Amino acid sequence: MKPVKQIEHKGIIERIYENKIVVTILAESACMLCRLKNNCSVSDTEEKSIEIFTENPENYSAGEAVIVYFKQSLGFRALFLGYLLPFITVTFILLITVSITGNEGVSGLAALLSLIPYYLILHLKKNKIKNTFSFSIKKTNIDSPLLKVDI
Repeated sequence: MKPVKQIEHKGIIERIYENKIVVTILAESACMLCRLKNNCSVSDTEEKSIEIFTENPENYSAGEAVIVYFKQSLGFRALFLGYLLPFITVTFILLITVSITGNEGVSGLAALLSLIPYYLILHLKKNKIKNTFSFSIKKTNIDSPLLKVDI
């Protein structure tokens, strides 16, 4: 049996609720690993807060360093729902309406408007999607590395 690949991020617990932990992670672009990042305007970092639902929040404390993770396959599914499927939808609608109407302006507008029902359906299914894309949390042995960005 193959081990499940995971995407992991180090984070700091910001708040703890009844069955939910809010963790702040520092999302870094691939440029952050580059030695020339200080001389380049392309590199960027961004703090993000992630809600993690857990049955045992009492095992954690605010300010504690943790690792947030989820299955890599879920990352590909998110990529598909967020980028690939809308692109396929717009392209398909554009090609169909151009072949029917022959008018590129109307076809472009129809293709863009086709995203409204797509994202409306995603919005209506957000609870199901939220359950599918759940993060997990585990303790780390590293003493609380502060998530500060030097600018």
